[in-house]
Amino acid sequence: MVEHVTSSDGSSIAFEAAGSGDPLLIIGGALSNRHAVQPYVPFLQDAFTVYGLDRRGRGESTDTQPYAVDREIEDIAAVVQAIGGNVAVYGHSSGAILALEAAAAGVPFSGILAYEPPYCTPQDPDEPWDAFAQRVQQLVENDQRDQAVQAFMAHVGAPTDPDMVKAPWWPQLTAVAHTLFYDLHIVGDAVVPQERLARIKAPVLVVHGGNSPAWAQQSAREVAAAVQHGSTAELEDQTHNADPAALAPLLLEFLAPNTNSKAKH
Repeated sequence: MVEHVTSSDGSSIAFEAAGSGDPLLIIGGALSNRHAVQPYVPFLQDAFTVYGLDRRGRGESTDTQPYAVDREIEDIAAVVQAIGGNVAVYGHSSGAILALEAAAAGVPFSGILAYEPPYCTPQDPDEPWDAFAQRVQQLVENDQRDQAVQAFMAHVGAPTDPDMVKAPWWPQLTAVAHTLFYDLHIVGDAVVPQERLARIKAPVLVVHGGNSPAWAQQSAREVAAAVQHGSTAELEDQTHNADPAALAPLLLEFLAPNTNSKAKH
């Protein structure tokens, strides 16, 4: 059943649970919604109550303007408060940055698994991240949503092909094209905010795929070094979009309560 919580600015944030056990909140990256957690549920439902949320502007969540990263942190805080208890969190890509920023802002997490937070990503000298974010936003404002999604995917190394835009799921991506600006804004200058991350007291495991580009490993190292209790792990044969079946054992080992160690890697 979908639940809703009111964030600090009045936005309604939708979230949904599956499974049983201690709560695990999953925060997705660009173009994802709460349904993105479903592939993880079969692997995690016996150990966790798995929560997925519609980040603001997606799915059933509303979107009070103007946008700021702090508003998304407030959204996460509101969901965590509604869930109650000792909440672990798994964040993917820009969702990993949000999980880290929320923890740095004081949102209480028992543990954090951050998969490839897109710090340390290379920037085009002719179009840095902030300039690209503005271009994507302009495409959306001009109602060129297809072009906005295509530009984003090409920029992050996943260019589209003509058949992809004809796929039945493509409209689901273009429907949330306006939120691409949010994800790009979250990444900012792609520099690890060491001073803010140093506030994080919860154990943090930063994971990167074995087949991911070099920036992912560098980001993992820098984030793990910045937080108070950080470690890293490489997921063999995986890329930025890791197979849930491959990632689930790490989630269980690191985030499930009553494990022997939360810093084996």
